[in-house]
Amino acid sequence: MLNSEIKNAVLAADEETQYDESAKRLLGQKSILAHILIKTVDEFRGMNPEDVVPLIEGEPYISKVPVEPGLTSQVVETGGSRIIGFNTEHVEKNEGLVRFDIVFYVRMKDGISQIIINVEAQKDEPDKYDILNRAIFYVSRLISSQKERDFDNTNYNDIRCVYSIWVCMNMEENSLCHIHLVKEDLVGIHDWKGNLDLLNIVMIGLAKELPEHDEMYELHRLLGALFSQVLTQEERLELLDKEYNIPIDNIRKDVSVMCNLSQEIKEAGIAEGMEKGMERVVMNMHNNGFTLEQIVVATGMTIEEIKAVIAE
Repeated sequence: MLNSEIKNAVLAADEETQYDESAKRLLGQKSILAHILIKTVDEFRGMNPEDVVPLIEGEPYISKVPVEPGLTSQVVETGGSRIIGFNTEHVEKNEGLVRFDIVFYVRMKDGISQIIINVEAQKDEPDKYDILNRAIFYVSRLISSQKERDFDNTNYNDIRCVYSIWVCMNMEENSLCHIHLVKEDLVGIHDWKGNLDLLNIVMIGLAKELPEHDEMYELHRLLGALFSQVLTQEERLELLDKEYNIPIDNIRKDVSVMCNLSQEIKEAGIAEGMEKGMERVVMNMHNNGFTLEQIVVATGMTIEEIKAVIAE
């Protein structure tokens, strides 16, 4: 039975990994990212999502860029020139590294300036550490890693604005919070030059229940539909298509994977719970002096199965 439990744990972990990767790929779709940007970044607020999509440069890096200091950027020598970008090479050698879920550059409306966006997905608010501390670390890394990649030497005025956006599911209520730097004069007043908008953290809390269609909760309804545990695949796709005009052909596969794996994980959890419940029944009966034959009648298990439970 122990081997069976290990096997189930490995299978469950693999299923959850596939689920996580599909979730990140869905969030990494430019059409989805555009909706996130217009609700969280002042520069894009009020814009049509379709007009934001072309401003997202290249393809977003998904689970490829290491968070660790010194590994976020890479240097490539080509023809005597140095090209510095996000480090995405040889990721298989660094399997133990923590990586940003999604990282990408987006151009401002002027078509010239750039900002860096990081999007992170969390199944819930972790209890092993304070999630805001982790978000502060991530946004700080995205600032410090720009040296020699986005600005040279002491040209600190070239630092790009950074947003680290966290989507936390299974919360008690829907929420949206912008955390950023503020200036507070304690003695005298001096106009210190610099950009207070360089560091930005956005925390998005998603309640378990899907909110009604309402302007205040447009983003929550979109993200809630993506990760819903109750909507079917077709219900999700129809909502995304009709309410948000999102091209569903690009996301159908990952939505299907998430729906199927979500159901499998749920069924596996129910089956595991039933198995553990039956084991408790066997042990309670055994400890209260019931015979093996009586336990067989009560549980429907074989004598060999009951002996194995008692032996463990």
